[in-house]
Amino acid sequence: MEKMRGSGRIKTSAADKAVSIVTYVVVITLCLVILLPCLNVLALSFNDGKDAARGGVWFWPRVFTLENYGEVFQDGSIINAYKITIARTLIGTLMSLIFTSFAAFALNQTELPGRKIITFLITFTMLFGGGTIPTYIQYNELGMLDTFWVLVIPSLVSVTYLIMMRSFFDGIPYALQEAAKLDGCGYFGIYFRIMIPLSKPVLAVVGLYTAVNLWNDWFAGAFYMTSDALWPVQTVLQQMLARAMSASQQITNVADAIAASQNTVTSDSLKMAAVVITTVPILCVYPFVQKYFAKGTLIGAIKG
Repeated sequence: MEKMRGSGRIKTSAADKAVSIVTYVVVITLCLVILLPCLNVLALSFNDGKDAARGGVWFWPRVFTLENYGEVFQDGSIINAYKITIARTLIGTLMSLIFTSFAAFALNQTELPGRKIITFLITFTMLFGGGTIPTYIQYNELGMLDTFWVLVIPSLVSVTYLIMMRSFFDGIPYALQEAAKLDGCGYFGIYFRIMIPLSKPVLAVVGLYTAVNLWNDWFAGAFYMTSDALWPVQTVLQQMLARAMSASQQITNVADAIAASQNTVTSDSLKMAAVVITTVPILCVYPFVQKYFAKGTLIGAIKG
């Protein structure tokens, strides 16, 4: 990159200017590609459903209304579902970080007997699983069905995050652990005083990924719960959307058609409101882990 200095200013060559322009154009284009669909969903969620069905609503509601959100919150179960989801996300993320980091620290110890075999067996589960029916039978035998813990325990350890965290631990100089052992520090002391303080970036990334997965999961509530008392918010909204779409397809007489025409909330507008309701809360977490996110993702992906 050739640059010329003159009269205290750095002159940029034409090639550098062209590269900068292309970079800005690409970045702005990518931002618009990501941002504009989000604005469209937000506008449709605040727009009258019947009016939105005519098309032409892009980034600003044409007929503003809150009835879409009112329809979602009309069912009192959504409040209880939010409590279940928040508790599940907080407890599940904390427990997942504890179990995953403990396992990664154990695999990081070179003196662990059968370390390579254990690593192979853990990695093997990434390629092969038991399937839905055997998993359901197993949870039933363990007495986990229709309990809060079926929403938490199956997601305690992800092999992908375990390998990412172990790779991060491998990148920490092992001499630090040896020096601590010489000073009489045990494994728990090394874990809490050395490994955890140095691993904030990867802990933030794994914690964020785990929280997003727990928040967005509707499968566990739909398949492992026979009662809706412990449904997470995603399952409640999924069932609500399914009922709305089913009702719109079952209009068989004039009375139903007239009632449907008077309803300003459609299945599509309800879907947009549900997307906003489920997405915005988890987005609020990103600013708190942003400073660790890029570093933790990069290091966890490269090392090992």
